Amino acid sequence: MGINVTTTDQVSFTEGELLATDDYVEPLVVGGVECHGGFTDEGTYVSPRTRNRMPAIAAWQAKHRRDFGTELLEAPLDTWPEHYPSVDQARFLVASGVPEPIISTLTRIGTVEGFGGMIRHAPVPDVQCLVDEDVAGTALAHLDQGLFEAHARDEAGFEGQAGHKHMWFAARDVAFEDPVTEDETRLMLERMGIVPPGAGGKVDPAAIRAAAAAVRLWPDDVSLDLEMLVTRMTRLVMIEVSAFHTFAWAEELLADTDLLAGDGEAARLVSYIRADETPHVGYLRTALSELRDRTIVGSSGRKYAGSDLVGQVWDAALIASTTTNRALMLETTWREVRHAVGERPGAADLLARFDELGTVHRSADGAWVEAAA
Repeated sequence: MGINVTTTDQVSFTEGELLATDDYVEPLVVGGVECHGGFTDEGTYVSPRTRNRMPAIAAWQAKHRRDFGTELLEAPLDTWPEHYPSVDQARFLVASGVPEPIISTLTRIGTVEGFGGMIRHAPVPDVQCLVDEDVAGTALAHLDQGLFEAHARDEAGFEGQAGHKHMWFAARDVAFEDPVTEDETRLMLERMGIVPPGAGGKVDPAAIRAAAAAVRLWPDDVSLDLEMLVTRMTRLVMIEVSAFHTFAWAEELLADTDLLAGDGEAARLVSYIRADETPHVGYLRTALSELRDRTIVGSSGRKYAGSDLVGQVWDAALIASTTTNRALMLETTWREVRHAVGERPGAADLLARFDELGTVHRSADGAWVEAAA
């Protein structure tokens, strides 16, 4: 749905080509706000900025296989932990008159999507000067030539057309009938630790660089900018993989017309977002794989196998995503559930039943335990 994957032998593209959208006859309008993308005469959703982006990704992947004879880094979709709370847990909360944690989750997702717009500001070093092999006609060569900008526009919107941030908020508002005001959203995000109190949203590049330098995985003579770029892209892959599970969770939950408002419109909105996200994982995996199979050259002239350096970052990000980061997400969501339940009569029984319906639960000492264990 919404993705044009024609084939092409072309491997070099202008930024304008990578930002081009297929024609559609009717725009996607949600709550009176025009969003990106639209619909064909047949009612098929057309994702934004995919006229050439998807064929380009397919062409770069084919070129990489021809040049290096290797497959792409595999995003671990099948083994990723399921969303928390589960669909059954979410339905139970809503049916029990405790919808606030689900509203908070949808708000958090939309806010994080909006942060995706910052990728356009990510510094991209001259990769060709840092590797032995040619990078012409690769995804690596197009990161700052349209790929990052397209990603940013998808997430945060552009020039009057809303992106995924607004679409997630719209799905929330449709399903729960405008449950929160802007001030309540801000307080909710502060309580969840997503944004600090009084945050102005400003980014300090020097502080970010200093923090990255303090926890380097790569040798000191290898470009810090390149390591930061690889780290950022790898983390984005992990976020996008997690997002696919979130989409499945949200679509199933929001399609429950007996429990939620909107006659399934919220679930349809999420399906459009899911279609839009497909090229994100595609180009990120491609660029990382292209660097993995090249030789990285340090300032000393020493050469390093890209597989070693990219592999270090990939493995560390995967472990963090499925352990430390997941534990933080579980704890944050649990606090929202506990806050919403409060001290109402039967609170203990409600929480106990909520735990029973999930695959993980929080023990008395605060540890998270898989139910199967």
